[in-house]
Amino acid sequence: MLFDSSIRKELARSLGATLIVLVTVVVTMTLIRTLGLASRGSFNPQDVMLVVSYTVIGFLPNLMNMGLFIAVVMTLSRLYADSEMVIWFSSRIGLASLLRPLLRFAWPVLLGIAVITLLVRPWAKEQVEELRSQYQRRGDLERVQPGQFQESADGTRVFFAEKSDSDELRASNVFVSTNEKDKKTVISARSGHTEIVDGDRVLFLERGQRLEIIEGQAGLRVSEFEHLRMLVEQDPFVRRALDTESRPTLELIRQPTRENLGEITIRLGYALASLNLVVIALAATRVNPRVSRTGNLIFSLLLFQIYLNLLVLGQNWIMRGQISFAAFNLLLHGGMLGGGLLWLAKRHRNWSWWPAGPGWPLRPRTAAKISSP
Repeated sequence: MLFDSSIRKELARSLGATLIVLVTVVVTMTLIRTLGLASRGSFNPQDVMLVVSYTVIGFLPNLMNMGLFIAVVMTLSRLYADSEMVIWFSSRIGLASLLRPLLRFAWPVLLGIAVITLLVRPWAKEQVEELRSQYQRRGDLERVQPGQFQESADGTRVFFAEKSDSDELRASNVFVSTNEKDKKTVISARSGHTEIVDGDRVLFLERGQRLEIIEGQAGLRVSEFEHLRMLVEQDPFVRRALDTESRPTLELIRQPTRENLGEITIRLGYALASLNLVVIALAATRVNPRVSRTGNLIFSLLLFQIYLNLLVLGQNWIMRGQISFAAFNLLLHGGMLGGGLLWLAKRHRNWSWWPAGPGWPLRPRTAAKISSP
């Protein structure tokens, strides 16, 4: 009990500290990226924190996987460096005995990764796409912030307006600048609003002036108007189909196409990878007095990246039909689990992989006998 509790307490401290660092870095990078997208008109600036929250939820399976793997590696590295592992080994606790407390600590994390990957992550991605589409479906005039210049979705127009406090769909002192192939137009109006006419969004301007500059012609054309109609967007309410990443897991299972099976491979892969990485971390971690403990950390990061890249590569193979869903998952996850258990058994039993007489390779290494003179 003392052995199990001490291991789990240190793992909890390491996992908490690792997740705080990883989440902080991801939130900062996501916030910078989302602010850039909002400035280009992809999201409503008021929804930035909401988009950041949903995006970070999508990264949580990766962060929890990496955090658990790093926590196990760093905890075992400290036990080896401080000679605590020698004490446990001398108490007849073998290396394989650490697998039980590690799994008892890791199973809530593994369950959380599975729930987030299969249920929460698709929902979060769907919410991000919904926020993006809702903001992009709005008319260009509605997206204009009072007192700020706003570029249209297609980049051919620039708007400036003062919104009305009583009606959000109307605006006063509207300024529109358009840049077409061979013509530039500047329109200013006292007021304006948008309406849906036959499925198209149309901008109605009232009491204004229009200036046109045509390339190759001298001078400019100036005209005044009482009412002016301008097509802003065609069919703005046509909704895109959900991406594969945004679809619920049950929907993917009901429609086992290549694309859906590839997405299922990624979702299941995160949970299965967590279990395999715990076993591999226990089997691979050791401390060399001549090498810094950061060597184990570098190894863990490289191994995690290789595993993740194999998952993405397998997804592409399944989508192209180069390998079946069952064969890839059996080869990758089954092979990693089998290799990790074999590596752990080799270290636990102190097997030698080199020829050492009868019984190789499953022959434990023994100390050489010293003959008396």
